[in-house]
Amino acid sequence: MSSSKGTILIVEDDLHLMEGIREILEIHGYNVWTAPDGQVALELLQQQATPPNLILSDIMMPHMDGYEFFQTVRANPAWVKIPFIFLTAKGERDDVMLGKGMGSDDYIVKPFEAQDLLTIVEAKLRRIREVGQYFESQVAEIKRKVLTIINHEMRTPLTYVIAYSDMLNRDYADLLERDPDELPLNDMRTFLHGINAGANRLRRLVENFILLAELETGEARDTFSWRRERFSAYNVLLHVVANQYRDQARERQAALDVYIEDDLPAIIADSEYLTTAIECLVDNAVKFTEQPETTITLRAYRDGDYVCFSVADQGRGIPADELERIFKSFYQIDREVYEDQGAGAGLAIVKGVAQLHNGNVSVESAVGQGSTFTIAIPIADAEELTE
Repeated sequence: MSSSKGTILIVEDDLHLMEGIREILEIHGYNVWTAPDGQVALELLQQQATPPNLILSDIMMPHMDGYEFFQTVRANPAWVKIPFIFLTAKGERDDVMLGKGMGSDDYIVKPFEAQDLLTIVEAKLRRIREVGQYFESQVAEIKRKVLTIINHEMRTPLTYVIAYSDMLNRDYADLLERDPDELPLNDMRTFLHGINAGANRLRRLVENFILLAELETGEARDTFSWRRERFSAYNVLLHVVANQYRDQARERQAALDVYIEDDLPAIIADSEYLTTAIECLVDNAVKFTEQPETTITLRAYRDGDYVCFSVADQGRGIPADELERIFKSFYQIDREVYEDQGAGAGLAIVKGVAQLHNGNVSVESAVGQGSTFTIAIPIADAEELTE
């Protein structure tokens, strides 16, 4: 039997009180299950395909008291989200505090007025509905963003790979038979370049998804704990990243400069994660550079107790009201307007990597003038990870 207002399980060994509560709730449109103790209540829960929307339970009961029943309910993943309200005798303050300490949602002191019972029950159920609706909207928004990313970000590089590989496969024999003066190898290089560009874009997209998932689930912290080491190869790090993006910057008629302060102290870092974070910043800087004859600057320098890595561009810039949102997963500013490449995972990765290193990331930006993103990592203590 179901009710539009929800199902409530009452666990109470005082049969007169249990029937009184049942009558109050049923009159007001609730479906009610009853049990005289925690043991019977557990058997009832196990028999039902759908759990109740709320549990009202006495504390002092035979066979299994309310505390043990509560702990057993919370230990079951299928029941852990059910709101749980204790019924306690007047003046038993220790019962109330113990119940709160265990994590119960509320308590009702006996004896109580019918309206008090209804108010608390309705408030808890309303709150659960509100939370459920919020998370449903969040999940729907994530689904929308993921579908947008799949549609936009994966389809485009796949088109490159499929189209150029089809052309190469179809025209391969013809290209080999053409006059060498017509330079068929240039055509083949064009096809292979297109395939390589599409494949690399797909690879970066998949790797960013995986890293973002590792950061959000905590797996990255385990990896960081065994891969971290004293690191001071700043020159190698920044020049490797810069060389990786120099051709893309040149296509946008932008210079890519590197400046590294002398004698920088060591930090404790995972060089792979740190490289990925800086790559994300440089990738964004190149992507948002729209005017020719501009410069993207990578810097490593000391600021107090931190070694800082900054990436500055002279691109589009970020509106002030967007600065707090840009580090969220899958967030892009006006994606529908600009149709920018990328999954919106880069800055979330940068923030996650900075936090792994006990550091932080900051941004300074002005619309139409550009942005500077800075990752700050604490300087290592002299004895930290000393070999």
